[in-house]
Amino acid sequence: MLDKPPPPQKPLRDPDDVMRLARMGSMFPTRLSFLRSLMRRLAEDKVKISRPIWNMDAEGFGHAVYCLHLGGYDYSLVAVSTDLPPEMRTDRVIATAWDTAYVLYDGIPDTSEISRIVAAAPKQEAARFTERDLVLSRANKSVRLFAHVTQSLRAGRQPNPDMIRDVGYLMRTTAVYGNGKFGIADRDIIETRPALEGPFAAEMLTVWLIRHFTHELAEHVGRGTLETTLKRHLGIGNSTGLGMAPFLVNHPVLLNNWMLVRETALARVRAIEALDDAKVACLSNLAERAARHLQEWNVPDPNHQARIVTLRAGWEIAKGLLTPDALRGHEPLDGVMNAVARQSCDVQELMVALIIEPFGDLVDGLAECMGDPFGGFYAPIGNTAALRTEIEEHFAWALTPDYNDPEGCGQFWYVSEAKQEPRLGLRFDEPGADLESPLDIGRRVKALHTALEEVNIALSDFLADHPDHGLAISRVQLGAQYPYAEIRDNLIATSCLPIDMLRCKLSFFGASKFDPKSDRWTRITLCQGAPLADDLCTNPDDWWLPVFAA
Repeated sequence: MLDKPPPPQKPLRDPDDVMRLARMGSMFPTRLSFLRSLMRRLAEDKVKISRPIWNMDAEGFGHAVYCLHLGGYDYSLVAVSTDLPPEMRTDRVIATAWDTAYVLYDGIPDTSEISRIVAAAPKQEAARFTERDLVLSRANKSVRLFAHVTQSLRAGRQPNPDMIRDVGYLMRTTAVYGNGKFGIADRDIIETRPALEGPFAAEMLTVWLIRHFTHELAEHVGRGTLETTLKRHLGIGNSTGLGMAPFLVNHPVLLNNWMLVRETALARVRAIEALDDAKVACLSNLAERAARHLQEWNVPDPNHQARIVTLRAGWEIAKGLLTPDALRGHEPLDGVMNAVARQSCDVQELMVALIIEPFGDLVDGLAECMGDPFGGFYAPIGNTAALRTEIEEHFAWALTPDYNDPEGCGQFWYVSEAKQEPRLGLRFDEPGADLESPLDIGRRVKALHTALEEVNIALSDFLADHPDHGLAISRVQLGAQYPYAEIRDNLIATSCLPIDMLRCKLSFFGASKFDPKSDRWTRITLCQGAPLADDLCTNPDDWWLPVFAA
């Protein structure tokens, strides 16, 4: 039997447009984000959470264990809550203590394993872990909201809905580590397991379970029960910095696959010839939901708040493209995207996420293509003349900048010796450029292009004489096969804003309510509006850009 042909689709958007930092830094979560895919799988498996251990004192200090069965395997979250002095509470990476610490465990831990984890988890990097420990995390309380919620419950009333809406989480994680860090399990142990084979699925499962724990901890300390609508709006905060940014550069095939799936989903919905009444109503309702979400999205940073205000105004115009009358024509969603092309990247990317949302039957299967189980494949390039042609065809963006200009090379990436995490330095003001990490792909490709002038020899001979160009050659070879593999901007220019890289990656996690604290770190919200443990099977997939409903 022949395979079913793929659905019709419009041409994919040009990587020269899509893979720019300004656009990547405008991305919103979609139904293909990792959290959304995981929630659908949890619902499909009818997952139930049990809590065999709850060893907490009246103030919420102690430990708990949560267990579930997913994809044929048992997993457990061991949560440890400690009495943290206020002066030690910080989201900065230099922190050595946190309000809570967590391990996602492979299986059901026995008493000795629970004791080991309870002792080790609060130490985080300073401890040692085993391959039974799949994910390591920690989180700090949103002190004001946690105190308000617990005090309200003790007084016999529900917390202030405005505070729930404005903050949106009881705790925020400052790290969710996977893939072998500090001795925990390497990803290859779980990468073929059902439900955890997708990118960051184990980490997203951990975050969802942490959210469940924070709800129960607050109810325990408050000696009361939160209303379901309030509880559902309480997600998990996250504080993320530069450590996340280089991932996109160091995993070009994975980045390509994420972006290619997203762009393919967009191309499929743009090719829909006509919409039925149900889909028209859904799109119109989502447009109103997005407007409400934007109204509820407020941040302290004046520049980013101004950007949100501008987006609100632009969205009011864009909503007019999603009225029932506007959506009656031929290929209406292609027309919508053509119309918003005149607006900002923020408006365009919000529209991308929205028009994908109602068409799960058309796009959800693409999520299976977002991993990178085999690594990169590409046709070999035989000689230097052919390599130079490939550069000019696929890396023209890298040849434009002047990397000798101080503004063109004013920053450098390196790895902190103390924390073993990426950092960004100022080349002409700070020491350390001699330890620069090779994230300057554009500069390296341009240097390779120059070295190839008037040279026409076998590529193997060139590489033997110029091994320093090996990284650039490998990226050029990948470029022809993986069009979305490269961020097509100068990542060492003074104009490079790492926050754009962070937002791109976090949008694939499913993050919303981006709250930048500088151009190098941000707070976000995860799981806001997501199904609770006891309503997974009721409506597990209608929480895109959640809005508050008290």
